[in-house]
Amino acid sequence: QVQLQESGGGSVQAGESVRLNCAASGYTNGGGYCLGWLRQIPGKKREGVAAVESLGNTTYADSVKGRFTISLDTAKNILYLQMNSLKPEDTAMYYCASDSHWPEGHCYTSLLSGFGSRGQGTQVTVSS
Repeated sequence: QVQLQESGGGSVQAGESVRLNCAASGYTNGGGYCLGWLRQIPGKKREGVAAVESLGNTTYADSVKGRFTISLDTAKNILYLQMNSLKPEDTAMYYCASDSHWPEGHCYTSLLSGFGSRGQGTQVTVSS
């Protein structure tokens, strides 16, 4: 059973940095994995942020490329999202997500489509 627990959200000023953490368990499938971050503003469609799959392949939304970095510590089973140069439009609830049966090479799309599991979320608020 997949369990995902986010932490690290908060309120910051534009230009500052925040690191989100996701304690994950049960997410591997034969040693492979597909993990990522989604975000959602109330009343708006869920957005993909970033994903990482086996062999370290990463995918980022265009809106966060160059500012956010996703990484997985396989020893600690913690997924990170380092967010730098934050903007007010990054304000959202951020969800950690995992799909144990994703199509290889399509982790990001699979998570965005709603497959797999998601955590409870952590709020990030960026003020201008």
